[in-house]
Amino acid sequence: MPFGTVAAFWAVSFLFVLTPGADWAYAISAGLRHRTVLPAVAGLLTGHLLATAVVAAGLGAVLAGSPTVLTVLTVVGSAYLAWLGFGMFRSPSVPVAGVAKVEGNWARQALKGAGISGLNPKVFLLFLALLPQFTDPNGSWPVAGQIVALGLVHVASCAVIYTSVGSGARAVLRTRPSAARAVTRFSGAAMMVIGAFLFLEQLLHWYS
Repeated sequence: MPFGTVAAFWAVSFLFVLTPGADWAYAISAGLRHRTVLPAVAGLLTGHLLATAVVAAGLGAVLAGSPTVLTVLTVVGSAYLAWLGFGMFRSPSVPVAGVAKVEGNWARQALKGAGISGLNPKVFLLFLALLPQFTDPNGSWPVAGQIVALGLVHVASCAVIYTSVGSGARAVLRTRPSAARAVTRFSGAAMMVIGAFLFLEQLLHWYS
């Protein structure tokens, strides 16, 4: 693939990754709750890889053309985000300097991350709209291969940003339990708002 095409896609993708959203909220929460953010970030990346694979397989256009499927995906995704956000808001666990943190189940953290990004219809629709624009049907690589390569570029950016956000939140707020608790509750509230927004947006679209 031409380097210019990859660089142009990376610039657009990087701006998307820098925009705070549900992924950021979960990375921050994981940074404040656990010793490491790697399981949570791995889960978030898995969701993005799944969206890439769906688009590369050609299923994206089929799913996007089915209002019923998109409605179900949106409702499930928004409910999941709101449920996780409520849990974070209700029980904000924060790091305390000098106190060992009991590590949660890594698989559970990863599964939550995959659900947050994989069930977010905004991620799927963005990939559906963005990835094909940077492919060349006449290129030496098959279109599916180009989409996978671009998706990996995006996932690499996600890995750097989400790890930095989660680790940075823990490092900065480690000795500030009240601030860490406030940030955790804010992250939970943000996830609930995002879930509610996705649901209301789909509801308005359904009845329009």
